[in-house]
Amino acid sequence: MSFPGIPGAGSVPGGSDVAGMSQQEQQIVKAMQATMESCAGKTVISGGMGFAFGGLFGLFMSSMSYDTPLSAQGQQLTNLPLRQQLRHGFRDMGSRSYSSAKNFGLIGAIFAGTECCIESYRAKSDWKNGVSAGCITGGTLGAKAGPQAAAVGCVGFAAFSAAIDAFMRRQTD
Repeated sequence: MSFPGIPGAGSVPGGSDVAGMSQQEQQIVKAMQATMESCAGKTVISGGMGFAFGGLFGLFMSSMSYDTPLSAQGQQLTNLPLRQQLRHGFRDMGSRSYSSAKNFGLIGAIFAGTECCIESYRAKSDWKNGVSAGCITGGTLGAKAGPQAAAVGCVGFAAFSAAIDAFMRRQTD
């Protein structure tokens, strides 16, 4: 695989180093490149990766909610037998992880698909694609709560996308 700034001998126009690969491996590399260049492929991969990351994030965050028995929920749990405490904790961690995974997967899929479609339509790769996709993603997610929430979601996601784009596109010396 070729990384930016690291030249690879035997590179193909997709940026992959195919020197020493068999014909079958080269075909697999080309298929993976074609998948990543299609909007549907980017959407599915981003949604899947968002789902996986969201699950891990939800697992971590849910494990943090049981760190003190001083809360009302903690008091109720400490009165239960150990086996029921563990069952309740794992069940809650699983449901929170799944909920977080669904949300992150949805955000990743909407954003990546929208950005790819905008980039394909405009035939340009610049910061405006990410900002527009962020606005559409935030507005779509906030639409259920009403027009004000959709507007706030649009502005929030667009600003976050602009900040990430500015960071990722900055020149490194």
